[in-house]
This record gives sequence, C-alpha cells and structure tokens, in this order.
Amino acid sequence: MTSIIYVGMDVHTTNYTLCCFNAGTGEVFGVTQMEPDYRNILKYLDTIRTRHGDARFICGYEAGCLGYSLYNHLATHGIECVILAPTTMPETKKKKKIKTDKRDAMKIANCLAYNTYSAVNVPTATDNAVKEYIRMRNDVKDTLKRTKQQILAFCTRHGKRFNEGSNWTTKHETWLNKLDIGNPVLQETLQEYLILYNQTCDKIALYDKRIEEFAQREEYVDNVKKLTCFIGIKVHTALSIIVETGDFTRFPKAENYASFLGLVPGEDSSGESVQRNGITKAGNSQVRKLLIESANCYSRGAVGNKSKTLIARQAGNDSKVIAYADRANERLKRKFYRINFRSKRNIAVVAVARELACFVWGMMTDNVA
Repeated sequence: MTSIIYVGMDVHTTNYTLCCFNAGTGEVFGVTQMEPDYRNILKYLDTIRTRHGDARFICGYEAGCLGYSLYNHLATHGIECVILAPTTMPETKKKKKIKTDKRDAMKIANCLAYNTYSAVNVPTATDNAVKEYIRMRNDVKDTLKRTKQQILAFCTRHGKRFNEGSNWTTKHETWLNKLDIGNPVLQETLQEYLILYNQTCDKIALYDKRIEEFAQREEYVDNVKKLTCFIGIKVHTALSIIVETGDFTRFPKAENYASFLGLVPGEDSSGESVQRNGITKAGNSQVRKLLIESANCYSRGAVGNKSKTLIARQAGNDSKVIAYADRANERLKRKFYRINFRSKRNIAVVAVARELACFVWGMMTDNVA
C-alpha cells in the first residue's frame, strides 16, 4: 500500500523550509532548509522517495508573496500541491508562542494531514493575468487619491481654499490651474503636482479602456453583462469579481461565498456567553472592498426607481436575469434604508454588501428563479 507523505513548506523569497509528516505512523522527518528554487524541492522529494519507497507526496504552502508560481512549477512536474488560506488554519492561543520556519512547516504538514484548512483557488492563466492588470490599475488609482490629498494639503498650507463648490470638479481644476501662490518655487511645486495629477488621470483612463476590452472576451462577456444588472456594479467591478473569485460553484451556498469574502460577523462565545463581533475580514479583500463600494450606491434614489444608465446596462440580458437583479436591487435598497434609520450608516452598508455578495453568487451559479 502506497503511503502518503505530507510535505509542509514554509516559503519565503530568501529560503524554503520543508518538513515531512506521515499521518499513519505519526513520524516527522526530513526537516531541511534550502535555496528558494522549485528544482531544489524536486531533488528533496526524490531523496525522500529513495528512503521511503513509492510514496505519494502532497505538498502545501501558505498563500503569500510567491503567489501561484511555486504551485504551477510543481504541478508541471506532476507534484500534488495545495495553497493554504492562512486565515483558515488553526491558531495558537498561547500569549507567548515560539514561531520559527521549522514550526511553521510542521504546522502546514499537520494541516494537510488532518484537513484543518481551506485551499486557495488557483485561477487559470488568463484569469490571473487579468486580475494582476486590474490590481495594477487599482494601485494607480490609490496613487491618484494620495496625489489629490497632497494637492489639497499644499493649498491649505499656503492659505488657498476653494469655496465655489466641491473639489475635483471641472470648476475646481480650472481654479487650481489659474491659482497664483505668489512665490516662483511654490508655483513650480504646484505645477508639478498638477502634472502628476493629470498624467495619473490619463493613465487610469487608458487602463479602464483596456479593462473594457478584457470584459468583451468570450469567456467574460456574458457574466459581466449579468453582474452589471446590479446597482453599483459596472464593468470594472464585475470583471474584478469574476477573475478574483474564479469558480463560483465551489461554494455550495451563498453564505459560503459571503464568508469567503469576510463579510460575515465574527463570534467569540463561550458557554452561555454569546458575543458577536464585526465582520471577519477573512478571505478576498479585493472583492470585499468592491462590494462595499457598490453597496454605498444603494443609499441613493427611491426604492423601485431605475436610472437610465442601469436600464442601458441591463439591456440585452435574459428577462429572468433582469427580474432577479431588480428584485435584489429593490430588496437591498429597502434593507439599507431600514438599517440606516435605526443604526449607523457603515453598518447598513456592510449588511447590504454581505447580501449583495449572496445575490452575486446566485447570479453566477444560475440560481435566478
């Protein structure tokens, strides 16, 4: 009978630490550290195989800086590999714990052997490439946000304030371009800030156009059209949700998908004491952030009203899909106003985001009846 050897790998950019565990015998062996190269892992497994016969190896490492590269290298050579979600692994509750690479590798091996973890979904090459592009665009958008803050802070420090409406409107930008600071060096500083602002805006517009092109690909276009039937979800958000999630059918229920996004409440209960906490924030932070931003849109407009842009986005979809989205949009608007009336706005937004995630799951798994 072929034995199964679980190989825990604590991986860093500087080194890999490996540890083998045989659940049948309870033996821990083969603890070693090596240079960060997948070929060294293959040599290591060959050495273990010569000593323990025809064993089946199941390797695993925590999701982190290496992404999917190590997984893909090992899978190419026929090695079973799992990427473990760190937030699903059991934690040590001791106040003072000893943490070393060796202990981490042993912990991963134990998780593999006793199935005390959830695996990270490995996307297709296309999904991963599109996901990285969208994340790059989001990083540039964060840069734009910081640049705006820097420009406003600069103006405030030098006694200049715009009092004719909201910031970053066309009128505000015209005011900035005509603003006279009164000092040549300060004027040059402001102009450099504005050049950076305009260049970043142009980059984002270019990236958004490219993302629109990605969304028209055969594997994405139908699902993107479906998701844009919801209020607050446009092409960029829809495509992000699709490529970040991957296979929606791996979640048996809508609640499981919401949990994957960290949108379910945490709990710290013991005995008769029941304590509910805020959302867990475990899992995919990118989609969670997007859905919370989308949920904010449910705070605007009357229940049942559909904007012209939403009607245009829904055009061309199946009538069942549109009816499902309309039911969801009406329900979520009512939910927001009901919770916001008796509680804080952010609580209402998060509650709507959690339920929106469930509706998204239903749309993507064809549960629209």
